[in-house]
Amino acid sequence: MKISSKALRLYAVTDRSWLKENQTLADAVEKAILGGVTIVQLREKNTDFEEQLSLAQELKTVCKKYNVPLIINDSVELALKSGADGVHLGQSDGDIKKAREILGNNAIIGATAHNVNEAVSAFKSGADYLGCGAVFGSSTKNNTVPLSFDELKKICENVSIPVAAIGGINQENISLLKNTGISGVAVVSAIFAKNDIQCATAALKKSILEIIGD
Repeated sequence: MKISSKALRLYAVTDRSWLKENQTLADAVEKAILGGVTIVQLREKNTDFEEQLSLAQELKTVCKKYNVPLIINDSVELALKSGADGVHLGQSDGDIKKAREILGNNAIIGATAHNVNEAVSAFKSGADYLGCGAVFGSSTKNNTVPLSFDELKKICENVSIPVAAIGGINQENISLLKNTGISGVAVVSAIFAKNDIQCATAALKKSILEIIGD
């Protein structure tokens, strides 16, 4: 399914380890959406399938309320069972064409790319968007390989699908991504680690619109 560039402006990737006491993931995601998030990815590592399914169904209810797409990290099976809008596949998470066969043409399938070759390969395989990084390192992944702004720009020039930059992006460094050709940014701690999620998200949204436009 084609996903618009605008839908990728501010991509929230979940991580419950940042949540405050007595705060649910659904509550945090709703605040993020109210602050301006345009797409949500459920990414909860080290969680069993049944719990992830429960979380996905909770988030689906919230996302549907605001007409925001819900993407599942890694698991095509979880995306299918939860009725999510799509799946995001890393380089080692599975075949894009196979995911398309299972989820159908209406599903959103995103892919991770660390360089131009991976980006073009994912695009040719039928990915609807790309997540590219790590542009500033990462607080959620160890041993990430930095992605230079030049390489990010080349990726955007060589594919005709939207590209979201990811990796250590926050309010302080987001402006450095201007003129790279990205459609948006994907963030984790810059949203979910904040005391006021809605306010922090609104500030990020304002910044991304300043460097990309509406």
